[in-house]
Amino acid sequence: MRTRPTLSWTPTGAPLPRTAELGEVVELVRRGGVLVLSGAGLSTESGIPDYRGAAGSLRKHTPMTYGEFVGSAEGRRRYWARSHLGWRTIARAQPNHGHRAVARLRALGQVSGVITQNVDGLHQAAGTTGVVDLHGNLDRVICLSCGRTSPREELDRRLRAANPGFRAAAAAINPDGDVDLAEHEVAGFTLVDCADCGGVLKPDVVFFGENVPGARVEQCYRMVRDCSALLVLGSSLTVMSGLRFVRRAATAGIPVAIINQGVTRGDEHAAVLVDRPLGDALTELLARVAPTG
Repeated sequence: MRTRPTLSWTPTGAPLPRTAELGEVVELVRRGGVLVLSGAGLSTESGIPDYRGAAGSLRKHTPMTYGEFVGSAEGRRRYWARSHLGWRTIARAQPNHGHRAVARLRALGQVSGVITQNVDGLHQAAGTTGVVDLHGNLDRVICLSCGRTSPREELDRRLRAANPGFRAAAAAINPDGDVDLAEHEVAGFTLVDCADCGGVLKPDVVFFGENVPGARVEQCYRMVRDCSALLVLGSSLTVMSGLRFVRRAATAGIPVAIINQGVTRGDEHAAVLVDRPLGDALTELLARVAPTG
């Protein structure tokens, strides 16, 4: 089953009522035990765009698929050339007010854990514990032959050494950490292989068309089972990898709250739908749940 399809989702039917008020979400979070499911919309205020928002990159950019990456050396060359530039932007990105609010709510015990569809590591950078990287993390690299994992910084150093004349410039970053480059800029890029076995290196992320590891999915289902409510932050829930947890919560009678700009594929399962920018909404949520002074 393709858990991250490249096809976009178009909402149908009449939109469900949405609000800018946080009262119902505040009450859910005050009770504690809330599980957060976050998507790319949470990181846009850190300078990392989403795929499907008003300016989402799926409107202009087709992400690398797993089949293309493993089946073509030229596909891998194109990916790594683009990602070599994009990684620098991801690595410099800083947590925003939304990430920091989630971290604080986690520290206070109101949030039981976080499942993130993002691969940027910004939840962890904000100090949040109990994070499951559903789609992996760009800060790790894995060998498809021997399974060795290594830090992305190590690969970055090796790629810089192998491509001393690479002078391409990134015009815009995409959510999975690559950029758009012309073919002539990609053509001369030199790949490096696993330092241990010479195998193919891949970022330790779930590509479009690739399955999320089963053990990771089961861990997330357990987190859903044990939570008091599910709070979706900044995800259109277009792909099944995230939507299935919303459906599982709703089926179990666990309240689902969604804060997102625009409609989502999970709206029909939600008890409350809040349409607001995430940084602003989560800053207010934290202030109302844990007022200071």
